[in-house]
Amino acid sequence: MNGRSSRWAYLPLALGAAVMLFPLWWMIAVSLETSERAGAAVVGAEAISLWPKDPQWRNYADALREVGSTPWAGFLDAFANSVVVAVLSVVGTVLSCSLVAYAFARIRFRGSRALFIVMLATMMLPAQVTMIPLFILFRSLGWIDTILPLVVPAFFGNAFFVFMFRQFFAQVPEALVEAARLDGCGHLEIWWRVMLPLCKPVIAICATFTFIFVWNDFMTPLIYLHSDEQATLAVALNTFRNQYGGLEDVHYLMAVSLVTMLPCILLFLVAQRQFVEGLQKGAVKG
Repeated sequence: MNGRSSRWAYLPLALGAAVMLFPLWWMIAVSLETSERAGAAVVGAEAISLWPKDPQWRNYADALREVGSTPWAGFLDAFANSVVVAVLSVVGTVLSCSLVAYAFARIRFRGSRALFIVMLATMMLPAQVTMIPLFILFRSLGWIDTILPLVVPAFFGNAFFVFMFRQFFAQVPEALVEAARLDGCGHLEIWWRVMLPLCKPVIAICATFTFIFVWNDFMTPLIYLHSDEQATLAVALNTFRNQYGGLEDVHYLMAVSLVTMLPCILLFLVAQRQFVEGLQKGAVKG
């Protein structure tokens, strides 16, 4: 009875997965159609088949060739800019948040609790409140039209991820920290050699969420990056949409959008395995 009921439990999960995957399938199907069939499918004049009878794989090459001001170079430059910004943001966020969290979790100093509460209170500030002051600050530093405004703030921490790391560090047995101190390790060595290797699940979550947010971020690059050479994929995709946003080019737009989404999908699949491994290790240790 239990086995039969557990099998029935997969039915709503499968239906939910199908609903969530439908937009992705629809984008793939439209991107492989001809211009006429793709336009008709978007306006609802014609139904999209489960798989195109004659897949137009060249749509991807043709679409990527048109991104930017020069063939192929525009897409490759935007892709490289997005990779650099996303990777540096991930590194800065993981290092800064874990270091600040270690201080809140393992170092006792006057006012630490008050500072922690103030830091958490910053999560209630909307981004629109700090947008203009930050722009004035970065303009005075001469950082406009560079990747510095997109990367440097990541090295000053994120309140949400600091909270995550702090809660994990607080659960690490004190015996491990004391053993490291007996071996002559200071706070930085304990943070680097003891704490970080133990919190791989938190690092995976922090890195994945940061990468996906930065990769898909459109507003920040739009504000600070003015030249085509510095544009990220999100800005380049919006420019492509403005130039090729008609029904006759919708298959190109779907193709470029899918290529832009691909790194996030692959990263999520890899990080998902890390999440499961982290939960299993935690269950064994518990």
